[in-house]
Amino acid sequence: MRRATLAGMGMVAFVVVLLAAILGGPALGQDVPATGSDFGGVGLIESRNARFRPDGTLEAGASLRHQRRFWFLSFQALPFLETTFRLSERLNTTTGSGMTTDRAFDLKLRLIEEGQWTPAVAIGLQDVIGTGIYAGEYIAASRRWGPVDATLGLGWGRLATGADTNNPARYFSERFADRPRDVGRGGTLSTSFFRGEESGAFGGIEVSLPAVPTPWGALEGLRAKAEYSADVLRDESGGYPARTTGLTGRAASRFNFGLQWSNETVDAGLFAVHGTDLLIRLSFRIDPGAPPAMSLPPPPPMPARPVVAEADEALAGRVFAALRAAGLPPVAFGIEGNEAQIAVSGGPHRTLAQTSARVLRAVNGVLPPDIGMLRIAWWQAGAEVAEMTIPRAVLEAAAQDQASPEEAWAATRLLPAGTTQWPAGSRAPGGGFDWGVEPRLALVLGDPTSTLRYQGAVAVGGRYDLGAGVSVAGSVQQALLGNLSDGLPSDSALPHVRSDYARYAREGKTSIPALYAERIWTAAPDVFARVTVGLLEPMFGGISTEVLWRPAESAVAVGVDANYVRARDYDQRLAFRDYEVATGHVSVYADLPVWNLYGIARAGRYLAGDWGGTLELGRRFDSGIEIGGFATMTDVPFSKFGEGSFDKGIHVRLPLVLFGAETRQSGTALIRPVQRDGGQRLSVDTALWGVTRDGRADALRRGVAGFAR
Repeated sequence: MRRATLAGMGMVAFVVVLLAAILGGPALGQDVPATGSDFGGVGLIESRNARFRPDGTLEAGASLRHQRRFWFLSFQALPFLETTFRLSERLNTTTGSGMTTDRAFDLKLRLIEEGQWTPAVAIGLQDVIGTGIYAGEYIAASRRWGPVDATLGLGWGRLATGADTNNPARYFSERFADRPRDVGRGGTLSTSFFRGEESGAFGGIEVSLPAVPTPWGALEGLRAKAEYSADVLRDESGGYPARTTGLTGRAASRFNFGLQWSNETVDAGLFAVHGTDLLIRLSFRIDPGAPPAMSLPPPPPMPARPVVAEADEALAGRVFAALRAAGLPPVAFGIEGNEAQIAVSGGPHRTLAQTSARVLRAVNGVLPPDIGMLRIAWWQAGAEVAEMTIPRAVLEAAAQDQASPEEAWAATRLLPAGTTQWPAGSRAPGGGFDWGVEPRLALVLGDPTSTLRYQGAVAVGGRYDLGAGVSVAGSVQQALLGNLSDGLPSDSALPHVRSDYARYAREGKTSIPALYAERIWTAAPDVFARVTVGLLEPMFGGISTEVLWRPAESAVAVGVDANYVRARDYDQRLAFRDYEVATGHVSVYADLPVWNLYGIARAGRYLAGDWGGTLELGRRFDSGIEIGGFATMTDVPFSKFGEGSFDKGIHVRLPLVLFGAETRQSGTALIRPVQRDGGQRLSVDTALWGVTRDGRADALRRGVAGFAR
């Protein structure tokens, strides 16, 4: 009894000190970067605070302790909104031993920025889409005086297990007194916000320590943290959240403390938590708007204009040879008045701006000196996706640092793709074979029997261009390592369009992921079309058609795809299974007016025969890094869909040029909490939005720095 009384007095004294700090005199402002918490996202140790990372920050890491491991990905999606996906390995409370997995998604929203007399205030939802084991809501206030940052907050749900006070929301309505205690299969949006009979208090301080001398120099960025947690559970062995009394997994102490070191990219911490456990936290972060610069080869020099013009009959051949030498496959060339018209296909450069600069670097020493205007057309996969005009002198000056890239952009005029009719005599010799070798990685997170299932493979692929937008493409893949094939057999009540991934991995060690013939063409100015026939993707083959209206200067594009496909055999070679389906969607793509946001809305029929829609939101930074999330709701009931309730996921795309490779390719990480069969779309290599999106005005603006390369 005396020990409990002393602990209670210590808690009261701690809260009083924090309250005085939060509500005290004017703050002494100091720009101190925020640090990460155990759960991912910004905070103290287990508790969140009202601090945020700089806008756009992407952070990945882990926190490890006894009977609990968190793997998290946090994204400062907007200046005032923090999002966190977390994969947990925790004690299996059903059996009382061993580990099981759990997935969660958190949101934190800034309500008030810190002022001279007011604290920063944030509200948060923890495990808002998950099983509910860690579900909780909180309001936190933070105030900084020089190196000291103090936080005080109130929590609900998991953050009310301390039961420090009655739920203040009950003063507004008694319905807030009841909090459902069911632990579902995960994936559904919680609606029990700020409910429960009681709330929990939490708070703490974070102190920026002076530089510590070491034999290797001064160690800066060290923080001391101490907190009083609102979560009194060390683990869930007592049956929480189904029960709230008689819990046997209680922590020995609600006080946590330790040290954390932070620099521009790393957070590393060591803490004592729950009175019994050691916690290790490590994370890495980047600013997608300004990622670390990788060394790229310098651009080739800009050749001087020739003194004497070449004869017309020899000029096209020399232009084509110069473009090929620069890695820019030529499509067509012509001269009209003082304008040179040049069309190239593909190339290793990610943006239209850089492609245009490299075109001029390749041909400037060949073009007649009196050519003053350039008309450059950019083709991808057989279709013209962009056409622009720019004064030759402006592009020359930008490439030689005599004018800014912004000046080149201002002088550029983007035209509807397909505006120029290229006569047959101006075309470069058609046809050509392109091939490559690439590593491939398939991931499944949160399998009940394994936190991570993966398959590493190597693929050899090729594409033969027959001209007029017609090509034949395919690849062969060999699995090398991984445990994806050991996944559980599907228990889906829907047609098995995706959930048999383990069987595909097991029987398709040596496979043909794709083998098809297709035509892609510009059907009218800014209207693109595609027809693809064959083995379209690892699990389906058939015929896929698509039309996309994508105005170059518009923020909106509209597409329609229609497909009739059949399920491929599990060995992913030439045979098929009995299941076939007609599937297709109407899609609307839109650039949103703030924060480089984009949205994609789709409606139609999915591979399992279900009808519904998909909404995707994301941000595309000028560096080319793209981060977004999607959710699909169809007419499949949650109970029939199975674990996860509906399809959803997060994607991160990283241009490989950031890693020092001169290429247009990107690496994509898709985090889908669970792979089921509802809401699944066909995946073709050359969907028109992906083929054409870099030819738009928005993409040209983002890549304006390429005019100098």
